[in-house]
Amino acid sequence: MSLIERAFRERIILVGVAIPPTSVEETEAHLDELARLIATAGADEAGRVLQRRAAPDPATYIGSGKAQELHELSEEVDAHTVVFDDELSPAQQRNLEKILGRTAIDRTDVILDIFAQNASTLEGKAQVELALLRHRLPRLRGRGKQLSQQAGAMGAGAARAPIGSRGPGETQLEIDRRRLLRRVTKLEADLKRLTKTRRTQRRARQRSRLMTVSLVGYTNAGKSTLLNTLTAAGVLVEDRLFATLDPRTRKLQLPGGETVLLSDTVGFVRKLPHHLVEAFRSTLEVVAESDLLVHVVDAAAADPEAEINAVRSVLNEIGAGHVPELLAFNKADVTPEGKRLAARHEGAVVLSAKEATGIDELLAAIGEQLRLSTGVIELLVPYERGDVVAAVHREGEVIDEEHVSDGTRMRARLDVAGAARFREFVAR
Repeated sequence: MSLIERAFRERIILVGVAIPPTSVEETEAHLDELARLIATAGADEAGRVLQRRAAPDPATYIGSGKAQELHELSEEVDAHTVVFDDELSPAQQRNLEKILGRTAIDRTDVILDIFAQNASTLEGKAQVELALLRHRLPRLRGRGKQLSQQAGAMGAGAARAPIGSRGPGETQLEIDRRRLLRRVTKLEADLKRLTKTRRTQRRARQRSRLMTVSLVGYTNAGKSTLLNTLTAAGVLVEDRLFATLDPRTRKLQLPGGETVLLSDTVGFVRKLPHHLVEAFRSTLEVVAESDLLVHVVDAAAADPEAEINAVRSVLNEIGAGHVPELLAFNKADVTPEGKRLAARHEGAVVLSAKEATGIDELLAAIGEQLRLSTGVIELLVPYERGDVVAAVHREGEVIDEEHVSDGTRMRARLDVAGAARFREFVAR
C-alpha cells in the first residue's frame, strides 16, 4: 500500500464494553477481532476504549461522561468514525453522534459493509442489499443527508466512502421511507424467485442420489483452501475475512469409491447480524439439508473453542443444528495445537489444507460418518440387469460382491431412498 493510499484510509476508534457475564479479557479479544474486521473493510485502528459497566446506558450505551472522553480522544487522534463492538439502538447512535461530532456505528455496520464489498453474484448482491436496508431503515431518521455528505466528503479526497455508508442501497437512504420500503419489497420478491431456482437445482442434485457434505466454520478458517485441496476447484483464496460469500459445490470421490457433493459456504463470526442471517437464509439452506457438516476450525486462532461455539450458534439459528458434524482442526503447518484440541473432541481430525497433510484421514472420516447414516442391505441382481449393478455402485458403497448361479449377490450400504429404489432386488 502506498503512502497516499494509507493517508486516505479511514481512521477508526474501537469501543468495547465488558458487561457481566462477559469478562474484560473476552471483550479485549472481541476488540481484536473487530480490528481485523475494520482492516478487511479498508480502515485503520486509531485507538481503542475498553469500559466496564453493570449494564448499558439507555441513552449512549457508555454513559455521557465516557462519551465526552471518547469525543476528546477522537479529536486527539483525528478519527473519522467510532465503532462499537456491541449493537447500538437507533437512539443511542443518534445521541452518540451528537456528542462525538462524527459517525458512530457498530459491529453490524462493519460486517454489512464487508459483505457489500465482497458480494459478486446477483443473488449475493440482493441478499446484502436487503440486509443493509433492513438494518438502516430504523436509523433513517435524520441520517439520509448525513450519510450522503459523509460519502461525498470522503470521495473528494479519497477512493473509499466511510464504513457504514457504503454498499448497495445507500442512495435509497436519501429518499423517503415509502420508496425505501418498496425497494425492500422488491428485493424480497427477487430473492424468492432466485430461491425457487436454487431449490430446483438442489432437487435435481438430490435426484442424482449423491450425498452432500458442507464445509462450515468461522470466517478465515481455511474452508476455501480445503475445497481447492480436495477438489481442485480453483476457488479464490484470500487471507481476509468473508472472502467467500457465494456457495460453491464440487464433486468429491471418497476412498470407498462413493462420490459426494462438497459445498463451501460463507464463514460465520461472533455476533453475526440477524438481518444478514435472515437475508442469506436461502443460500444457507444447503447447509441445513446436508448429510454431513465438516466444521473447519482454525487451530491457530486465539480461542478456537469460542469460535466453535459461535459457529454452532449460527447453525442452530439456520436450522442446521441437527446435521451430523465432523470437526477438522486446520493449519497444522502453523501450530501443533490442533492435536491437543482434537483429543478433546471425539472423532475430530487434524490437517493442513495449505500443505495437504491429514487429507487422507479427513476423507476416511467423512466416509465413515456418512456410512453411519446409511444401512446395509443384501441384493440379488440378475445377470441381465448390469445397469442395476452399476447404479448400486454409483449410489452407495458396495461392501461385498460375488457372482452366483442366479445373478450377482451384493451387500451394499445405501441411504433410505436408495434402498427403496432397489427394493425389488433385495435378497430373500
